[in-house]
Amino acid sequence: MARIVSSPLATSRRMAKVRQKGTDAEIALRREIYRIGLRYRVDYAVLKKPRRVADVAFPGLRIAIFVDGCFWHGCPEHATWPKRNAEFWQQKIEANRLRDVDTNERLCALGWTVLRFWEHESPTEAAATVAKMVAKVRSKHCASRKGLKKHE
Repeated sequence: MARIVSSPLATSRRMAKVRQKGTDAEIALRREIYRIGLRYRVDYAVLKKPRRVADVAFPGLRIAIFVDGCFWHGCPEHATWPKRNAEFWQQKIEANRLRDVDTNERLCALGWTVLRFWEHESPTEAAATVAKMVAKVRSKHCASRKGLKKHE
């Protein structure tokens, strides 16, 4: 069987069609979060420099949620490594992982709670985790506000 070799232009066009926002996994998670009754921001810029965008965010509570694709972020369970141009892909995916760690560290340093889910995880279970975290952070906010006195 003859192997079809793509031209660089064809490969570029194909890769340009890969969605970066609004993936099926993100939409499924957002539907479940909405169904629970929580309202959120989509594609929210949590960092300006370097620019980092959370798939879902609760800015007032400082909760950032990322849905990581198994291929693009190197899921230990489901990631597959391409045989063609393997070195390039390994470097690319490793750079994505390092960027994820950097994003987590930067956001935590700024007081954000970061939640990351793999695209293969159940959206219902992920949404339940989000709801628990939202409730936990809200209770902390309420407790800290009760300690403040109104200025007269």
